[in-house]
Amino acid sequence: MRQAGAEELRGELRSTEALSAAGISERGVARDVASGSLVRVHRGWYLHGALWQELWPESRHLAHVLAVSLSARGSDPLFCLVSAACLWGLPLYRITPRRVHVYSRNVDRHSTPDVLRHEGGVPDHDIAERHGLRCTSLARTVYDLARMLPAEAGLAAADAALASVGGDPRAFDDDRADALKADLDRRTTARAVRGIRRAREVLALSDGRAQLPLESVARLQLVRLGFQRPRLQVPVADPHGGSYWIDIALDDVEAFCEVDGQTKYLDEALRSGRSLEQVLLDEKQREDWIRGVAQRRMARVGDVHVRDLGALRIRLAAFGIRPRRG
Repeated sequence: MRQAGAEELRGELRSTEALSAAGISERGVARDVASGSLVRVHRGWYLHGALWQELWPESRHLAHVLAVSLSARGSDPLFCLVSAACLWGLPLYRITPRRVHVYSRNVDRHSTPDVLRHEGGVPDHDIAERHGLRCTSLARTVYDLARMLPAEAGLAAADAALASVGGDPRAFDDDRADALKADLDRRTTARAVRGIRRAREVLALSDGRAQLPLESVARLQLVRLGFQRPRLQVPVADPHGGSYWIDIALDDVEAFCEVDGQTKYLDEALRSGRSLEQVLLDEKQREDWIRGVAQRRMARVGDVHVRDLGALRIRLAAFGIRPRRG
C-alpha cells in the first residue's frame, strides 16, 4: 500500500458527468461500483478500484476530502480534525475515518451520512490553506486531535507535526519545533474543554524526532510501563568513524530499543537493492557492535508488541529490560 498526494488524487477523481462523457451510463457506473472496478468516494465522485486498493487510510480519506470540496456549493468548507490532518500529511494511527469533518457557522447546514458538520467559529489565525483547501492550522489541528483521538493516534499526529517543522531527526531544528510546541502548550491551559487532560498528557510527551507512528506509540507504551521518558534517535559511534542511530534509549535502565515494522525488511525500495538476507546480516552486525560498544541491553519490538502493553512488557523482560518502577 502507499500514500498519494492531493494532486494525484485530484487527477484521478472522476465525476458522474465525466464518466457519462466517457460513455459510461448510470447503470454502467452502478455495475462497476458493484464489481469493485469503481469506488464511490462521495456523491457524484469516483476513483478506480485498483487505485483505491493501493491506498493507505490517510490517502483514502484525503480523496474523500477532495471530493467533498469539489461538490461544495457556496462558501468553501473549513476542514478540521482527521480531515485537516490528512491535508497536513499527518498520520492517522489505527484510525479509518468514515466521514469528512468540517466546521460550519451555518446552522441550516446539516450533517450527512459521510460529512459531519461541527458548529462553531474558528478564529482567523487558526485557519490555513493546504492544497487549495481551507482547513484548521497545523497547531489547531494537532490540538483538536490530541483532545479527540485515542492517545496513541494523538501522539503519532503530534510527533509528525513537530517533525514537519523540525526536519531531519538527526539534525533537528529545536527552535522551530519548540515554537510549535509552545503554541500547543498554550492551548492546553484551557479548562472544562472536552479531552483537555488527555491533550495535556499527549502534548507533553510529543517529540518530533520520532520517525514513524510506531515509534510514537512505542514511546507512549514505555512510559505507561513505568520507564522514564525515553530519548529518541541516539547516536552510537560506528566502526567507520560515523554513527549508528538508535530509535529509543531507556537511560534509566541503561537499555536500547529498536522499533521495526515489516516494511523495513520487505519493501525493496527501503532495502536499497540489498537482499533480505543481506539486510538481516547487516542488522545483526550493527546490533552486535552497538551492544559491545555501549554495553547496554537491546531489544527489538514490532507492531505486535507495541499494540498491547502486556505483550511489550513480556518482550522487554525477555531481554532483561524492566522498569525500575511501576
